[in-house]
Amino acid sequence: MDLNIFQYSFMVRGLEAGIIVALIAPAIGIFLVLRRYSLIADTLAHVSLAGIALGLLLGINPIYGAIGVTALSTVGIERLRSTNKVYGESSLALFLSGSLAFAVILLSLANGFNTGLFSYLFGSIVTVTQNDVYTILILSGIVAAVLAFFYKELIYISFDEEAARAGGIPTRTINFVLILLTALVVSLSIPIVGVLLISALMVIPVVSALQFKRGFATTVLYAEIISIFSVIFGIIASFYLNLSTGGTIVLIMLAIFSLILLVAPGTKKGV
Repeated sequence: MDLNIFQYSFMVRGLEAGIIVALIAPAIGIFLVLRRYSLIADTLAHVSLAGIALGLLLGINPIYGAIGVTALSTVGIERLRSTNKVYGESSLALFLSGSLAFAVILLSLANGFNTGLFSYLFGSIVTVTQNDVYTILILSGIVAAVLAFFYKELIYISFDEEAARAGGIPTRTINFVLILLTALVVSLSIPIVGVLLISALMVIPVVSALQFKRGFATTVLYAEIISIFSVIFGIIASFYLNLSTGGTIVLIMLAIFSLILLVAPGTKKGV
């Protein structure tokens, strides 16, 4: 393999950003999967499209627009989820469809689709700037710090929310924190895998690691390894084969998941 790949500054930036995202995504994903919240990641990914469209319309960094819109949306999502005004996951469907409609309107005002938008939809490391790398690093550090601070509470409510509530843990606050952190990670992942594939980055490595049926810490470690491997080799493969970065990363993750299903012991029932 031609190591001259590292002579391209955009490849170095892409790998830096990709590794950071690959580390933080499963750390959030494990709690989403265990709590059956995987659909939240997909909903926030679509919500972020409205933020990207707003950024393109206003002429600001679309990633900042995605962060702002997804962060604000978490308030509405959690308020609807914590009341009995809507059933089940209906609140997520409302935000998903509403944000897509809002994004389409904004894009029509911004003269429709363009090449830059497609890079946000499917991921393109070429668009990653040095400022994006710094932003991803700083915000990922904040996410990691908050996760560490609420680590015990998040584990507790992931396995038994009712007992956690009875034990005095503010489950509603913890749920809001988890969704807010998910919104941040979703926004940070956009340059690497794109809006349409973000949830896969947060979910597939975790689901793959869960097939080994090990302890919590070991499962997170396996998920991190799968995520980092997929992102690094996905970025490199997409460069040499001239493929979509996000699609290549997700296909590698799915290939690993399929392989694990074949070789891991006791995985017939799945997770």
